[in-house]
Amino acid sequence: MACQAVAAVMDEQALLGLNPNADARYRQRVVMDEQALLGLNPNADARYRQRAMAYFEQLKESQDAWEACAEVLAKGLYNDDHVKFFCFQVLEHQIKFRHAGLSAVQQQLIRETLMKWLQSQLMSAQQEKPFIRNKAAQVFALTFIMEYLTLWPKFFFDILSLVGLNPHGVDVYLRTLMAIDAEVVDRDILHTPEETRRNTLIKDSMREQCIPSLVESWFQILQTYQRSHPELTCQCLEVVGAFVSWIDLNLIANDRFVNLLLSQMSVEELREEACDCLYEIVNKGMDPVDKTKLVESLSRVLQSAGFFNVEQEEDVDFLAKFSRLVNGMGQSLVLSWTKLVKAGNVKDAAETLQAIEAKVPLLLQLLVHEDDDISANIVGFCYEYLHVLKQLPQLTEQQKTNMEAIMLTVMKKLTYDDEYNFENEGEDEAMFVEYRKQLKMLLDRLAQVSPELLLEAVRRVFNNAMQTWQTVAFMEVEVAIRLLYMLGEALPASHGAHFSGDTAKASALQDMMRTLVSCGVSGYQHSSVSLEFFETVVRYDKFFIMEPQHIPSVLMAFLDQRGLRHSSPKVRSRVAYLFSRFIKTLHKHMNAFIEDILSRIQDLLELTPPENGFPALLTSDDQLFMYETAGVLIVHGESPAERKQVMMRSLLTPLMEAFSLLLAKLSQEAEEEERQSALADCLSHAVGFAR
Repeated sequence: MACQAVAAVMDEQALLGLNPNADARYRQRVVMDEQALLGLNPNADARYRQRAMAYFEQLKESQDAWEACAEVLAKGLYNDDHVKFFCFQVLEHQIKFRHAGLSAVQQQLIRETLMKWLQSQLMSAQQEKPFIRNKAAQVFALTFIMEYLTLWPKFFFDILSLVGLNPHGVDVYLRTLMAIDAEVVDRDILHTPEETRRNTLIKDSMREQCIPSLVESWFQILQTYQRSHPELTCQCLEVVGAFVSWIDLNLIANDRFVNLLLSQMSVEELREEACDCLYEIVNKGMDPVDKTKLVESLSRVLQSAGFFNVEQEEDVDFLAKFSRLVNGMGQSLVLSWTKLVKAGNVKDAAETLQAIEAKVPLLLQLLVHEDDDISANIVGFCYEYLHVLKQLPQLTEQQKTNMEAIMLTVMKKLTYDDEYNFENEGEDEAMFVEYRKQLKMLLDRLAQVSPELLLEAVRRVFNNAMQTWQTVAFMEVEVAIRLLYMLGEALPASHGAHFSGDTAKASALQDMMRTLVSCGVSGYQHSSVSLEFFETVVRYDKFFIMEPQHIPSVLMAFLDQRGLRHSSPKVRSRVAYLFSRFIKTLHKHMNAFIEDILSRIQDLLELTPPENGFPALLTSDDQLFMYETAGVLIVHGESPAERKQVMMRSLLTPLMEAFSLLLAKLSQEAEEEERQSALADCLSHAVGFAR
């Protein structure tokens, strides 16, 4: 309480300095509560920080105490960065929440404060820290939003007149534009209906009054600073990319501006941002014929400048941006083609389709690139191109060739690389799994365009790998089996009936499954191949209804060191689940094997007490699947009821005996809370198994 009382007294003293008749020296000395300001330092102790927060609240709520902060900023009374930031925060609060209640004089004070602070930046040899410049830009943007339509229509004129081409001033100007974009344009930010109407009015007024001047200022900045201040040029490119979505595209998409942007594609420090800017330009909604002309014009210049020679470019960060740009160009052309076809414009639709086809070689170069980020960025265009092919009445030979090339590229890119860590999967591995999902979408789309072509390509890759599996790397074997697995979704079948209906498809899948289960690949010594083998066997479990002679060999694979006794816990766990599914589907074909299976899995069903010191092969959750499997085998078997009772008793008796022993131990471990908890868990699992 004493601390708060002192703070309050000091705050009142500080406020005395706001009196216009106060002595100037006194005004400057007491303009802020110095003790409270100490708490703004991140390293200050809790008492000072609490005091600073209390002071901040007082300044926010006071009718005119915030003017002290305005004076600090206008006159540069403090060098401490935290104090400057604090003052901008106080000002921000007044503008955001109390602007309507301010007098005309106070509103004018805010404008003057901002312009004086900006002027001080032009004359300062040292720039403010980025976090202060960002906060200042937010305050400028908020003031603009509140006053542009009524009190400050010359907002940009005043700023541009003051700033000129001063680098420090230009920096604040560009940050302010991005802050305005965030407040007025950004679609990711939710606005009230009233704010949405206000933002629409602001954009309409800007289009009428100042956008041409702003665009001219951007051109001058890009031209002036592309060599001397690349960071300012990048900021400006970001601004252009942000604003282009809602301003007149002709102001940007003209020879003068586009040539400048293209020249910056050749400057190492600028080209990534220039790519992003061009991407926003080609993404702008416009008439389909004009869009095709714009994209083709851009394409010609990029090609003549050598940017299409992807294999000669070593900078993967730039290529990722370039791939995104090409993706935007391709998707824009597809959208134009779709609109033109819908409108019945045959001539222009044909020209646009030709433009799309011309980009396919570049698409393939980017899709096959060894860097997955570069490849992933072009997947969207590839998907849309395949959608175009699907709509055509007949494919040309070139289009079939393109499709095959995409197919082979997807198959190649699905392959794991040497660096994938199967035992300890981290962020890189998670990203590759996501990338594989994108490639699967392409495979599904390829199947829609030409299922026969896909089936034949997979069959070729699969058979080659299975013939040589003993001598090739694991990733080639894994991806071959993976492709067979993926066909199950790419070529849909009602209720998994892949082996009936279309004779050619059924025959091809049956041939591949026969090869899979008979070539010995289930013994390949890599966890990814083992997992893919069992996943595929279960996906096509109805194959074994057609050819039950393969069931014994596959059962052995499930039950031995290839499956449930694999060295990898991950494989064992997954196989426990897959085995239960396999048995559920094929239980009618299991009668001859029931007792042998139960005998082989008996040790896997044992309840493992926590103190035996040996890690169990299966977790408790995995054992649940095993008990379920055993139950299905016994119940659905063709044995007489008496024999079923004997088998069920031999299944559950060891479990009940282990349960009794553990229960007795539980009562003896009254002192040991941790051991009690472990035993209780084990007993709980036992109850779950017996259900």
